[in-house]
Amino acid sequence: MATPILVSFDPSNPSDSGLALDQIAYFGRVLIKASSLAEAEEFLRANLRLLDVYVDATAVASSGVLVDILNAGAAKIFITLDQLTALTQEQSVPSSRIVVYASSDSQIDAFQSWVSEKYERREAGLATESAAVKALADKLGMNLEAQNLYQTLSGSPSEETLKEAVKQGAVSVLSSDALTFDRSQADGKVMAASLIAARAVADQSNGLYATTVTDERGTCLGLVWSSDESISEALRTGTGVYQSRKRGLWYKGQSSGDVQELIRVGFDCDSDCLVFTVKQIGRGFCHLGTASCFGPYNGLSRLQKTLQERKADAPEGSYTARLFNDPKLTQAKIMEEADELCRANTKEEIAFEAADLFYFALTRCVAAGVSLEDVERNLDLKNLKVKRRKGDAKGPWAEKAGVAPAAPAAPAAPAAPAPAPVPESQLKADESRIEMTRVVTASTSVDVVKDHLKRPSQKSNDAIVGLVRPIIQDVRENGDAGVLKYTHKFEKATSLTSPVLHAPYPAELMKLSPETQDAIDVSISNISKFHAAQGSSNDTLQMETMPGVVCSRFSRPIERVGLYIPGGTAVLPSTAMMLGVPAMVAGCKKIVLASPPRSDGSISPEIVYVAHKVGAESIVLAGGAQAVAAMAYGTESISKVDKILGPGNQFVTAAKMLVANDTSAGVSIDMPAGPSEVLVVADEKANPAFVASDLLSQAEHGVDSQVILIAINLNEQQLQAIEDEVDKQARALPRMDIVRGSLEHSVTFVVRDLNEAMTLSNEYAPEHLILQIENAEAAVEQVQNAGSVFIGQWTPESVGDYSAGVNHSLPTYGYAKQYSGVNLGSFLKHITSSNLTAQGLLGLSRTVEQLAGVEGLDAHKRAVSIRVAHMKQQQ
Repeated sequence: MATPILVSFDPSNPSDSGLALDQIAYFGRVLIKASSLAEAEEFLRANLRLLDVYVDATAVASSGVLVDILNAGAAKIFITLDQLTALTQEQSVPSSRIVVYASSDSQIDAFQSWVSEKYERREAGLATESAAVKALADKLGMNLEAQNLYQTLSGSPSEETLKEAVKQGAVSVLSSDALTFDRSQADGKVMAASLIAARAVADQSNGLYATTVTDERGTCLGLVWSSDESISEALRTGTGVYQSRKRGLWYKGQSSGDVQELIRVGFDCDSDCLVFTVKQIGRGFCHLGTASCFGPYNGLSRLQKTLQERKADAPEGSYTARLFNDPKLTQAKIMEEADELCRANTKEEIAFEAADLFYFALTRCVAAGVSLEDVERNLDLKNLKVKRRKGDAKGPWAEKAGVAPAAPAAPAAPAAPAPAPVPESQLKADESRIEMTRVVTASTSVDVVKDHLKRPSQKSNDAIVGLVRPIIQDVRENGDAGVLKYTHKFEKATSLTSPVLHAPYPAELMKLSPETQDAIDVSISNISKFHAAQGSSNDTLQMETMPGVVCSRFSRPIERVGLYIPGGTAVLPSTAMMLGVPAMVAGCKKIVLASPPRSDGSISPEIVYVAHKVGAESIVLAGGAQAVAAMAYGTESISKVDKILGPGNQFVTAAKMLVANDTSAGVSIDMPAGPSEVLVVADEKANPAFVASDLLSQAEHGVDSQVILIAINLNEQQLQAIEDEVDKQARALPRMDIVRGSLEHSVTFVVRDLNEAMTLSNEYAPEHLILQIENAEAAVEQVQNAGSVFIGQWTPESVGDYSAGVNHSLPTYGYAKQYSGVNLGSFLKHITSSNLTAQGLLGLSRTVEQLAGVEGLDAHKRAVSIRVAHMKQQQ
């Protein structure tokens, strides 16, 4: 934690700015003013490795430039409320990187309102001139120890005024020309050491300040005491100076030569302990000659110290001397060890090879005068990036590793969705409230409402296709071997010797509890009844459009269908039922299931049982793109299919679309798919517990799932009741972390009436639409876009997922505007026929000949005219 002082510095007049930058660095951070990206970048490039740079960007007009300043390495930006509004509407920036100037009560209220809209915004900072720091912190619910409240002090405040401000708890922002380290040259300036001491908590027994001394990497070297005088001397001399309880001022290393260069002064979280960060010179901190009072260094710190010593005094001709003196040898060893690490498989091998790589990489760094502290500072700077590079592997390395050019390195398992980043709030406090963003449409612009209706962003389709295409090609060319290769790699099922399980399925693979078997049987019965009833709409249609012209339409089942059953974060036998049962009812001759096996090569007995019940020919023991490719093209043991149906992650969807667009595959698909989603419409009659349970039933699918609540004219108390239920029920779920991640990008819309609610719903086009409203049946007439609708308080989405009879394989990501969910027709193809008598053809002949002539298709025309001529000859 930094000191409670933020020093502002004018880069354009460094000689007139009081403290120099290397002195300001002792505070750990600095505030500069910049009106352009170029100004900020120039200062950041020169000083990022010295201290954390905060930028006053109130003169910057563009939100994009604000993001660019953060991306260039600024730790925080200070902005106005107007800039805040524009920035949060246009960009995604962590609130912990923002400090907002607010000079009036109304501005403070506006800031508080903005923070309350989203839980993660609580980490935003506020800068104010108000002296009522504690009262303001209480009003905003801010913890002063978190250093999110900044008190700007203009002019030349007295030392006593500044001390009082520091004691209040806010971070004091003051100009560098108001401070000094040298009491003899004060000239009306304030002693910086006095301000640091003003925040410190003295020990009751001796009046001194407990002090932890760490090196640049944060390793604790020892515990000492400090006083007002020792702090002042440390800052004045730039060295480690402490207070000995026996000998007075202690200039560390004065007699032993093991001196310290002062890097930074800070505090622990509640100012109970000072923290001196130093560069230790000589043997070490401890009087016994060890690096610290807690023993020698370990790990990378120990290796660095050894290498630094050997660089200074390595025996001539030794291997270490050769490494330092022959850069080509070091480079060769780094490439060799990197290659061996890439080829390592077991934990022990990976750890051994990684240690070798670290050794030679650190040797290269030490030879060039680069320390671990430099490397770690660069890692910290990368963490400040707001915009990220794609991270593509470069050509030859991508080719060598088998990665498609210009595509990201393959994830550990394309069959599973890449996890969304864990919210920072979850990392810091798992006990934090689990809730959704609330948007009141009456006081929110239309554009902002539309932004909130957007689904969570998915990976670039080009990147996904780049990963999927080589897998499909491999399976297409190598058949079973290709499928097994990726099943071994992604599912870790290395014991599998065949990628498929053929019917009849052994009874031991379908061992279920009587309760589970009964539940599956009831569900299959209901799904079968509902889909069989859909057959009436597919009966043969025959009609005479004009005398002698009979047109008909009849349906035939698709002969061979492939059904993809996901197996990522949950086993889904319900999906096997939803796809397998209508395929059986439609009369498909060959049904092939595909689902990722467990690491031991087995598969869920529930899925095997469903496959048995629907008469599936086989189960492909694979997931992801490899399973899709196997069914699309067929292998030695896996049957080729004519249509692939079923949900999956982005890799599965990309693979389905790729094979559907390959004419040589001769396969179609059901629909594009995205993460699961639900939209609940609730009015004042809705039970808060029911609403919360419906929202959470979809949030637990994955962190990329999204749930939407549209609350019709609910007051604060009613909204709070639902939010309390969401938080309470979420905490009782075993998949709470997934739920938390999903709710991070989920929204509650507060609307005026049912018409506005249905307009929003139709625009969103949800996969699942739940109507927990009075007279819900009447509202169905307003449903224009939805995958499936659940009507009334006694119809949870869960019944549709499992047992009611409707299908749960539904369009997501807004595709409900164009696609239907899976139904009996998904497994049928419709064929039309025409049957004309001679009189019928004669009656149509002029019409057809005229249109064929207009289009210039003489052969079409002659096909009619020749027949008409033949008729006339027969008369």
